[in-house]
Amino acid sequence: MDILQKITALREELQQHNYNYYVLDAPVISDLEFDMKLKELQELEAKHPEFFDENSPTQRVGGTITKNFNTILHEYRMYSLDNGYSKEELHEWEQRVQKGLGTTEVTYTCELKYDGASISLTYENGKLSKAVTRGDGFQGDEITNNVKTIRSVPLKLKGDYPEKFEIRGEIILPLKGFAKMNEELIEIGETPYSNPRNTASGSLKLQDSALVAKRPLDCLLYSIIGNNLPFNSQFEGLEKAREWGFKVPKEATLAKSIDEVFAFIDYWDIHRHNLPYETDGVVVKVNNLYQQEELGYTAKSPRWAIAYKFKAEQASTLLHTITYQVGRTGAITPVANLEPVQLAGTIVKRASLHNADQIAKLDVREGDTVFVEKGGEIIPKIIQVDFEKRHADSVPTQYITHCPECDTELIRKEGEAQHYCPNFYGCPPQIVGRIQHYISRKAMDIEGLGGETVTLLYNSGLIENYADLYELKKEQVIPLERMAEKSAENLINGIEKSKEIPFERVLYALGIRYVGETVAKKLAKHYKSIDNLANASLIDLILVDEIGERIAQSVVDFFYNEKNRLLIERLKGYGIQLEMQESENTSVSDKLASNTFVVSGVFEKFSRDELKKAIEDNGGKVGSSISSKTNYVVAGANMGPAKLEKAQKLGVAIISEDDFIEMIK
Repeated sequence: MDILQKITALREELQQHNYNYYVLDAPVISDLEFDMKLKELQELEAKHPEFFDENSPTQRVGGTITKNFNTILHEYRMYSLDNGYSKEELHEWEQRVQKGLGTTEVTYTCELKYDGASISLTYENGKLSKAVTRGDGFQGDEITNNVKTIRSVPLKLKGDYPEKFEIRGEIILPLKGFAKMNEELIEIGETPYSNPRNTASGSLKLQDSALVAKRPLDCLLYSIIGNNLPFNSQFEGLEKAREWGFKVPKEATLAKSIDEVFAFIDYWDIHRHNLPYETDGVVVKVNNLYQQEELGYTAKSPRWAIAYKFKAEQASTLLHTITYQVGRTGAITPVANLEPVQLAGTIVKRASLHNADQIAKLDVREGDTVFVEKGGEIIPKIIQVDFEKRHADSVPTQYITHCPECDTELIRKEGEAQHYCPNFYGCPPQIVGRIQHYISRKAMDIEGLGGETVTLLYNSGLIENYADLYELKKEQVIPLERMAEKSAENLINGIEKSKEIPFERVLYALGIRYVGETVAKKLAKHYKSIDNLANASLIDLILVDEIGERIAQSVVDFFYNEKNRLLIERLKGYGIQLEMQESENTSVSDKLASNTFVVSGVFEKFSRDELKKAIEDNGGKVGSSISSKTNYVVAGANMGPAKLEKAQKLGVAIISEDDFIEMIK
């Protein structure tokens, strides 16, 4: 088998596995096997750039930067739907449909209404050529590069697809992925996203498609538009879309009467909470495409479709007390403690009140009867007070002025919604929270030590910070509640083993505000040691790629504090990895510092990967595409003409392999 055949076979195999996993939810190989095959394809493509294919499975990682999204006219207008909120309104709609068609012989397709960001995808000759947002219905923003990173969007189709057509759907953020994203934000002291729909919509407009690729977006499709389509009804169109490789939810059904439509609505009004994504209603469409054409459109909406909106998930209950929680960063979160109530399939006992402004806006008071809503938030929220049931002696809520844990006066910085406890080193929840973060799985991953045990160790006076962990003895731990000799031994061994954790994870474990996993990796790679990072100025930090002023200031503040410096010195003494090891640090020189290179073509003395490594080893940065920030293009044989043209247009220096070798000598 020649190289091109091998590359083609791998691409087809990976595309099928991708379809099995993301569309069918029925993988047949493990994640590891998939990653190994993908790596093999990446290596082959790197060695043979002449076989580049923009629709290869390797291109889904993103990396394209789009500063301004082009506005594109929709070839077929994207209409909005009329809404109905009762079965009476659906009956009235059905009567209008039958009158318009002059017949009662009408069947309907029922589909769930997905709560996401509308998208229109154009396919030409079986390949994705364009992805455009809904915009105002007449025109939208082209976000093709971002949409290509979504694994459930097919880059190539299979079967008897038309030469050209559009397919519409919703980009959504499944609830599981949304919850994970918020957990990570909370872990670094950031404000969580408000709901999956807005987060999905915002993700699509990120300028760096590599960031979009990291978000667990999904794409559910429901409407094919074009000329000479190979089907005659909406339901057949959904089945065809599945055959061609699109992710079309299996919940859609064909209804022969309006009573069957109502049965579909009644079922999903109850069972929608079991779905992996948010849905806020049912879309009912006349099934026959010829009948759709005959009914036509109003100025805003198709006459042949209507959206039935589910009633918002709300419940009325009594608010007993308002309490205040202190996070590990000192942020204060007010929480409403409720009379337990059934809501969206779960028992709700607490609801978020967010901050002082929200309490004042709603005028929420202890003893009020309140309406609680469960949306995409981590915990339910109070949306309204039932003022008719308020007691005459009710008094307005006075937001606390001092920390509920350590009685320190709270602060609120200008422009921020939350109050903070500034007693960073003396407030128990902040201390325990930082230690719990330090030992967490993505940080030091200390086996045998969990969050509850950290609280026990702190309450027993055995630890006051994460450095104290390394002075614990087995004999001190055994007397703790639920701690047998074997458990104590595992805990001490786990703490000892954490000394092997690499620097980038240690840096994340320190709990510097706004320094999450990704930022910690960038800072570790750039500064190589904790001492270099501690001595970096605000300007130095801001100049590091993707490190903004807020993160930079937080790092400076952390190392300015004498207590933090003493903690770092103690960790050094215990043998914690506070600098890059030789296996991690491959730096040779900083000759290429502050320069960004793009590598294109085939080379004689380096493989493309070796060339990229040489750039990074000498302090340079490797870019994935040519932009105004690119300083040099290292050009080999068969460099793509489009890249050459773009480099020349932007005035980017084009150098040869030999020129590059001279630069790093």
